[in-house]
Amino acid sequence: MSSLLQKALQTATITAGKCNALTHIVKSENIFVRYKSTTSAQPVPAFETSTDSTGNNRKQQQIAANVSPASALTDTFGRYHTYLRISLSERCNLRCKYCMPAEGVTLQPKNNLLTNDEIYYLARIFVEQGVRKIRLTGGEPTVRRDIVDIIAKLKELPKLENVGITTNGLVLTRLLVPLQRAGLDALNISLDTLRPQRFEEITRRKGWERVIAGIDLAIQLGYKPKVNCVLMKNFNEDEICDFIEFTRDRNVDVRFIEYMPFMGNKWQTDKLLSFNETLKIIREKWPEFEALPNGPNDTSKAYKVPGYKGQVGFITSMTEHFCGSCNRLRLTADGNLKVCLFGNKEISLRDALRSKCSEDDLVALISAAVKRKKKQHAGRHQIFNKPPTDIFKFQKLNNFITPAYVLSRYFAKPQQIRFYSSNGKQLTHIDKTGKASMVDVSEKPNTTRTAIARANIYVGSEVAQLIHSNNLKKGDVLSVSQLAGIMAAKKTSDLIPLCHNITISSVKVNAVLDLDNEMVTLEASVRCTGQTGVEMEALTAVSVAALTVYDMCKAVTHDMIIKDIHLVSKSGGQRGDFQRK
Repeated sequence: MSSLLQKALQTATITAGKCNALTHIVKSENIFVRYKSTTSAQPVPAFETSTDSTGNNRKQQQIAANVSPASALTDTFGRYHTYLRISLSERCNLRCKYCMPAEGVTLQPKNNLLTNDEIYYLARIFVEQGVRKIRLTGGEPTVRRDIVDIIAKLKELPKLENVGITTNGLVLTRLLVPLQRAGLDALNISLDTLRPQRFEEITRRKGWERVIAGIDLAIQLGYKPKVNCVLMKNFNEDEICDFIEFTRDRNVDVRFIEYMPFMGNKWQTDKLLSFNETLKIIREKWPEFEALPNGPNDTSKAYKVPGYKGQVGFITSMTEHFCGSCNRLRLTADGNLKVCLFGNKEISLRDALRSKCSEDDLVALISAAVKRKKKQHAGRHQIFNKPPTDIFKFQKLNNFITPAYVLSRYFAKPQQIRFYSSNGKQLTHIDKTGKASMVDVSEKPNTTRTAIARANIYVGSEVAQLIHSNNLKKGDVLSVSQLAGIMAAKKTSDLIPLCHNITISSVKVNAVLDLDNEMVTLEASVRCTGQTGVEMEALTAVSVAALTVYDMCKAVTHDMIIKDIHLVSKSGGQRGDFQRK
């Protein structure tokens, strides 16, 4: 037994002896076993893994019986959501390569994150609507100094049956006993390698021994921890059999998770090791590796080597999705509700809550989000190229919610939904409160779009002659301005706040000197295939090209005028083509 584990067990023994309130654990033959409740006559294991699918179905029926079929947590495909994951923090005390982009992560200001009171309030609403299990995640949830208090408070919710955490395990030897006292029911530990050196390579930190000691302590305290391992080709696939062997003498549930993409790391699909490939590797050594029954909402496929204490699960998010039985919702640390891990739609419950939204309206908002949940997430190839997450602020609620009344961004007064279209012209980048708002183009089809823009800059006789003879000290004015226009078109979304970042197929910029009128005419033609037009890219191109002409010629004179910046024509899009007459 490791020294870390011995120390933790000594602490647990002392704590149990000194505090009569420690009703969750009892020592029996050096093993701490959890009570189901303080009134139980006999200790029972902390977790009972049922292999009876009939029992699991009966449990689901019992849960559903307590909630109306028209619950806010039932989507349009009949899926009833009883499981909520709450992220407590964006911070983490590890720097895992597959989770942390090379360029780092920008953390939000503290006041953007949910407060403890907001977490409790939202958790209560979800539980009253039918959630029966809450899992606390991160970042890393144990970096929260008040993690014990949070769990204790959640356990006060009368209908909540299970509170768990997903952790990297670094501080379990110090925290697990107080977490158990607070009522922690379930424990998931992320561990991608059983080799200390590789652990440091993955996480960029030391601590493998502490994680293993934490797992062993959890077993001693009566938990059956789930050990989550993300499998990656040509990285840790050589440890698959080691993880199976890890279940021989430990009552753990090792869960192999198919690698999922994080765009910031620029990983490709060749990192993915599929369920079938993994199963083949295991059965080469253990032909008797057998499947176990699974519950109706299980995300993992359960397997076991006969005679081993533990078992193995496969989470096949990428190759064999489990969307049809998904009962999970996610609440991010900054209060955004995600109905699908792979979806790019979020709704800000924080904004609604801080705008003094009533509880009924919050339930309506949650219901609207749940009912927009798709039947299944995209295939793995589409996921690798999915667009950035679009966060629905509360002012966008009227785009999809069905009740008769909704509230505006700051909830000054109720606002009735219009069930008709309006022919009146409106500014698309302004919401009903006058606040700036980016247009949602996710429902628009991809079409070919073009735009041509033009601008003139009057330079005067002297500068015109210098451009004509190419005698300016800064060089070829026309060529440099053309290049500047092309670069500007590609940077439009960085310069114009509410412009979408789109993939441009073609940019052409022409710069023509008009000696007779002593000016330079600049014209840009931009093309793309996408969901929004390229007028702004064309206009930005000619504007920056004209400014470049000014910059290169200002040593001669400042008497230059940029004028007549305008859109010449556009094609594609819902509003049709445009041609300036």
